[in-house]
Amino acid sequence: MPARSPLTPDYIKHVNVRYHDAAASEYDSKWGIDFGPTGQQQVRGKFGKALGEWRAEPFGDALEIGSGTGYFSLNLLQLGAIERLVATDISPEMLSTLSATAGRLGLAIETKVTDAETLPFEDESFDLVFGHAVLHHLPDLDGALSEFIRVLRPGGAIVFCGEPSRYGDLLAVLPKRGAQLAAPLWRLALGASARKPDAAENGDGHELEPEVDVHAFAPSLLDRTLADAGFKEVRIGGEELLANVYGWAVRTLEHTAEPDEVPYRWRELAFRGYIALQRVDTALLEPRLPPSIFYNLVLSARKSG
Repeated sequence: MPARSPLTPDYIKHVNVRYHDAAASEYDSKWGIDFGPTGQQQVRGKFGKALGEWRAEPFGDALEIGSGTGYFSLNLLQLGAIERLVATDISPEMLSTLSATAGRLGLAIETKVTDAETLPFEDESFDLVFGHAVLHHLPDLDGALSEFIRVLRPGGAIVFCGEPSRYGDLLAVLPKRGAQLAAPLWRLALGASARKPDAAENGDGHELEPEVDVHAFAPSLLDRTLADAGFKEVRIGGEELLANVYGWAVRTLEHTAEPDEVPYRWRELAFRGYIALQRVDTALLEPRLPPSIFYNLVLSARKSG
């Protein structure tokens, strides 16, 4: 899968570590990550879409790639979709935040700092390799897929959600630009002042956010890449069109204002609007439109038994 940047794999990994370490403490609030009923409902929907159905039986040993703060894995554990979790990430701070949340939720987990291309696990150790919004960060996708095959048991599955499509990646530019133009009037209406530059974020890694994404995927090429890696029964679907156009506009508006001056009522209504549009996407658009139209892709595949 072609990368959009000529930067070296080592540099890509370096900026991912620096950015995600810097962002870990505020990541859940920035992206509205929830570990209660709302978050569990979202994750259940994504996981079921990727597999084609919600499995009655849980996966036993599960390995998460790029776990971040645990949005996907900890909600899947609470839902009973997986029994045992090894959470991995290239960012130690992300895993530290995940471990703290797991402890608060009473969930037993194991964590390991590693990149996806050199997994420190024995062959055929896991029934599931999965992740959310991670494949597009990997500089060597082919190498990572080879590792996923290696550590999977015969008949094991991969499930990945939240991966940007090429069309969706381009589509996100429009609401961002529109929100930037509307931001002064939006702040005036809410009584919020323009966000001041944060000197503490200068050089601490936050400024590297634009460099951490290296792929956007065309479903047909992604299908071929998975097949070439040795996976069978490849499924690729699309999710979130209206919800992501709306979500990018909201996030862009909020980023222009001082965070403490954005009213809670606005945040609550904005989040409810996002959830409502997710439901419209799921019920009306996703069953009828090709995956490439959507902002995100979900996928699953199996290793031969």
